[in-house]
Amino acid sequence: MSKQESFKFLDKAKWLISLSFFVVAVVGNSYYTEVAFLYRVLGVVGLIGLGIFFMALTDFGRSAIKLMSESRTELRRVVWPTRVETTQTFLIVFVSILVLCIAFMGLRVSIKLVN
Repeated sequence: MSKQESFKFLDKAKWLISLSFFVVAVVGNSYYTEVAFLYRVLGVVGLIGLGIFFMALTDFGRSAIKLMSESRTELRRVVWPTRVETTQTFLIVFVSILVLCIAFMGLRVSIKLVN
């Protein structure tokens, strides 16, 4: 078995482990309904956390984490509009919609009068 095949096998095993954590969380939550709600929530959160941890150890997980970190730095670079710009844009769109609604209503009324 080559090195790349062994990595693929390990990735598949990690995916299977994380999927099993998710399944145990869902089935366990519905099976242990008599246990206090707080303990079930803690168990589900813990199992989902373990599943995500094992997913993060795969090649796909590492690339997803890298993408999220790059997205975060990109969001910091974005120049967000000011409150005034947002309000002005909202008002322009709102008035445009009102004008179009009135125009279409007038068109509808004029078509009904013709018929």
